[in-house]
Amino acid sequence: MAEKMLLIFNPYSGKGQFKNSLFDIVEIFTGAGYDVTVHPTQDKDDAYKTAMRCSGEYSVIVVSGGDGTLNEVTRAMMTLDPAERVPLGYIPSGTTNDFASSRGIPKDPVKAAEKIVNGTPTPGDVGLLNGRAFNYVAAFGAFTDVSYDTPQGVKNVLGQAAYLVEGIKKLPTINSIHIRIPDEDIDDSFCVGCVLNSTSMAGISFDGKYKVELDDGLFELALIKRPVTLIQAQEILSAVLKGEEQSEQFKLIRSGRFDIEFDEPVKWTLDGEFGGSFKSADIQVCGKAVDFIL
Repeated sequence: MAEKMLLIFNPYSGKGQFKNSLFDIVEIFTGAGYDVTVHPTQDKDDAYKTAMRCSGEYSVIVVSGGDGTLNEVTRAMMTLDPAERVPLGYIPSGTTNDFASSRGIPKDPVKAAEKIVNGTPTPGDVGLLNGRAFNYVAAFGAFTDVSYDTPQGVKNVLGQAAYLVEGIKKLPTINSIHIRIPDEDIDDSFCVGCVLNSTSMAGISFDGKYKVELDDGLFELALIKRPVTLIQAQEILSAVLKGEEQSEQFKLIRSGRFDIEFDEPVKWTLDGEFGGSFKSADIQVCGKAVDFIL
């Protein structure tokens, strides 16, 4: 009997080009022995709801969309008991697709489908922010809301340049946020904070500059101070380009858990989507919690 595969895709992700390859992709999966059910998402959180509703009915789920769509299905897996979780395949069709870039998943949808049928379920780390799952980034501060504040239509027309346009608009509003991380002896102000399990962010690769392992049970916390002078801005850029982990303006910390406190509620971004506002953030790594087909 053929294995049952659920293919969930976001028809509005990227420029909606996935639909042009849908027949070829289904043919690849069918030829590999899968009985494929196709589900186009209907609205926000539909990927999550569908994965939950179909729990136990399929042996593999393939997701096509941006990092936010993949996040919804990962969130569903983390809601289920470990024994009920199934391997996830990913066909990127969003604007930046940092998750795919970090794991060598092709941007071409047909090639990504071929990689799935020839791939192997590989355990991957998943993060939790106050109990909510994320795959590769939880971030707060300057520019981190650009990904979900940028209208989908603008993303479709401009691609990654849309983020740059929105980011420039926000330059005058950059402020510092006072944070405390008792376990790391940090009590200071920063304009950006990112908890990462990725070798790229916003489409910018830093692979080779930092030793990032995607399944080691550790995430990286990057903290950036608000540059007041051009020299300070250059120092931040220099530290990142050189792969430095500590400077006056930039810090990189590795841990399996971060407890971050704020003076007031702060907005968070999870995998490019709004993740809520919190005065305290308990971030922990669930090691090798979900199998991704790579």
